[in-house]
Parts: sequence; C-alpha cells; structure tokens
Amino acid sequence: MKITLLIPPVFGKERPAERTAGCTTMVYPMINIYELTIAAILEREGHSVCYANFVRGGRSLGRWRRFLENDSSDVYIFWSVNLSIKNDIEASRWIFRYSPDAYIIYVGPGPTFYTSLFLQDTRQIVVRGEPDVTVKELCFCLAGKQSYSGLRGISFLDNCGKICNNPSRELLRDLDSLPFPARHLVDRNSFSNPKLKRSPYTAMVTSRNCPFHCIYCVPSSLTFARELEHRAVTGKKPFISMRSPENVVEEIEFLASEGYRAIGFLDDNFVVTEKRLKPIADALRRHGIVWGCQARADAISENIARILGESCCRYVDLGVESFDDRILSYIKKGLTRSQIMEAIGYLNKYNVPVKLNILIGTSPLETVSTVKETLDTAIRLQADQVMINIAAPFPGTVFYDLAKRNRWIIGGEYVPTDVQHRSIVSYPGLTNREMERLLFRYNIRFFLRPRFVWLQLRRFSSFSEFWRALRALKNKLTSGNN
Repeated sequence: MKITLLIPPVFGKERPAERTAGCTTMVYPMINIYELTIAAILEREGHSVCYANFVRGGRSLGRWRRFLENDSSDVYIFWSVNLSIKNDIEASRWIFRYSPDAYIIYVGPGPTFYTSLFLQDTRQIVVRGEPDVTVKELCFCLAGKQSYSGLRGISFLDNCGKICNNPSRELLRDLDSLPFPARHLVDRNSFSNPKLKRSPYTAMVTSRNCPFHCIYCVPSSLTFARELEHRAVTGKKPFISMRSPENVVEEIEFLASEGYRAIGFLDDNFVVTEKRLKPIADALRRHGIVWGCQARADAISENIARILGESCCRYVDLGVESFDDRILSYIKKGLTRSQIMEAIGYLNKYNVPVKLNILIGTSPLETVSTVKETLDTAIRLQADQVMINIAAPFPGTVFYDLAKRNRWIIGGEYVPTDVQHRSIVSYPGLTNREMERLLFRYNIRFFLRPRFVWLQLRRFSSFSEFWRALRALKNKLTSGNN
C-alpha cells in the first residue's frame, strides 16, 4: 500500500504552522521526527512510504495541484496542530477532489482534541493521542481491506454519519522498540537550527512527557497529544516513557556515520539524571557533534553543567517563564528565582550557552511592572538567547479552565493563535495589547543588541547558515500574517 505523509501548502495569507512544538507559526524549518518515526514504522511493515512537504522549497498551489493529479497514494497522513486545523481540512478537500477513494488519517494534538472537525467523510479517520502503534494497525487493516471498527485509539464516522470514538490505546512504555525516524525521506540540507549553526542538522527525541504540573504547559506536539488523550480518560498526566541510554547512543552512532554534525534534542526535559546523561554526552563528544536540549533549572547541578560543557553542548533551553516567585508559585512551576539563578551560574561557569524561555501572561498576578522586571532581568543576565512568548489558554490545560471560568479569554473561547505575536488573554492589570507591545519591544531590544549580533556572527561557519538565521530572526520579529 502506498502511504504519503504530507505537509500541505498554506491556502491563506498566514505563515505555515510549526508542527513539532505545535503552538507557533514557523520561524525556521524544523524536521518533524514524530512524523518520520511513523514513516519508519510503516516502512518496516512493508508499505511504500513517501513524504511530501509543500511548505519547504517554495512549492506553489500549482505544484500541489499537479502532485494530486499524478499521485496514486492509498492513504494520506496529516500531522495536525491547532494552528494548522483550518488549512489541513482545506487540503483534505483537495485530496478527495482528485482521489475520492483514498483514506486520510489525522494525528497530533489538533485532531485529538477537535476530533469532530476532522470527520466529514467516512474515509477520514482520527488517531487520538500517541499515534505510533495505532497508525500501524490501522494501515494493516486498510491494506487488507479489513474492518478497523474495533481498533483502540481511533475516531471515525460510521455508515450513518455518526462519530464513533473507540476506547483509548495504552501508552507506549518501551520506546526502544520503535525504529529510528525515516530521515532518508527528507532532504537533510533543508533543516537547520540557528542555535547550533552547523549542518547537516537533525533532531532527536529520547523520552515522552514530563512529570511536572505547570498549569499552562503545552509540551511538544507529540507529548501534548499523548497528554490530552490520557487526561481525558484518567484525569491525570501520563507517565514518562524513556529510551535506554544504549538505544540513544546507537542512534547517535548511526547519525554520525551518516555525516550529521548537529543534533537538537526535543525532549520536554532532556536532563534527568547524571547517570543517564553521561553515556549520551560521551557519544556526542566522541563524534564531535554539537547539540542542545531543553532542561529544568532544578536539574542543572554543577556536575551536570560540567558534563554539558565538556560534550559540545551549544545551548540549554531553560523554561523560566518569570523571575517573580509569586508568579512561579501560582503557575505551579515548581521552581524559585534562586534555583533559576543557580542553574544559570553553573552553565555560565562551564561555558554552556543559555537560552531563557519567558512566558508573558501566565497569571492574573502579572502586571506591566512584573513583566518588565522579568524581561530586564533576562537581558541583564546576558543569556545567549531569550525567547519571549505570550501564554495561550490551550484547551486541555488547567490554565484554560481558569481563563474560561474567570473570563480572561477575549471573545470567551480559545482560538488558535501564534503565541509569538498575539494574545487572546486579557487581565484587569495586564491587557492583551500591553502584552503584545511588551513582547515586540523587548524582542527588538534583545535581538538587535550589538553584543548579541556580534556573538552570533562569530559562530557562523558559512554564509548560508547566516542567511537562514537572518530569515528566522525576521520571522520572529514580524507578525504571523504576511
């Protein structure tokens, strides 16, 4: 059976949705490892698998139309996030216009939560939550023309047009059983990471989910889909699944043999224990691979920082959100200002560049003054990079319930919004317009500082890397609408 995983072109004036993190429009192209893992599973099952990205390479609507005219796929798979819902539904209409007998499978957080929006035809199927095993079993049924009505983890329309939501599927514990992502399906030179400035670049994932309880949190699009489905059934956060260090090292060895020189780890929390980190860091250092990760400040001890510094770690993303202890407590961050400062101090000591992630508007305790204090502190600390976003009340989070109940959401209900530019939340002491102005002003203030520009220029190894980073910065600073 021929199966195509695709990212359709954008049919409106908006920028393409970023489908890996899942809550912003695209700043720079990110390889979707989650989708490529599904592709690898399907290849292992003997299917003919293709990957078509109509956002990369300047593909026009004309090329999209010619693709559909000539394509013979039996199944199309969309990895859909909130910001891509409208566009993906429109793309589905195009597909059925040219291939009325094809099936369309939707995976990701968008269809997991907004299931009914995707089910307009009996040949459309939603895979809710963690998709890997469900997609494999569903495609087995479709290939053999067998009934899939009893499969766990799917939603579909029956012959009477009624939505059937089958029971959830148990979450994966053994991630080592999954094949490595099918990176051979994509052009590895199409992807980069401005924080690493070396190519060829790829991403890796070594775990799924996070044990902490931040009220606003939307982790990566995979773990958010996993969490949405698990919470809907159990009312609790899902357990963490982790690959063994040996399995992670095996993938690093493979990537090194393929010539990759940079890796970004997308785990919600990559740094767990020193025992787990050490063999992975040793493998990265052995092959001279530069890399970066996301970590909690309370996971950064002096020994951890030393290991990171000695193994070519070129960035650690710290989810700071605020330097105000009252706000950190309200949002259940589980961190204090002093812990954040201590982590930054350790990383600076061992020359590990720090990226601070700041989130405006997570709490009604915030004011213009508290936001300015947090952003001024971030700039004074001379972090390598600062990413400022505005909190959105994503359905399925505690923050959404609070915002809905207290009427903080403009218009009364969540609408997909690019958190890098827009706010749909307004508080009595901090309006949405004030948040947007602060976001823009401090982005300009940080990214156009002479020190920042000089540090970044020194790290580029080629003009093409500089040009990609410049385009990413332009996307970061300008509105999500063209």
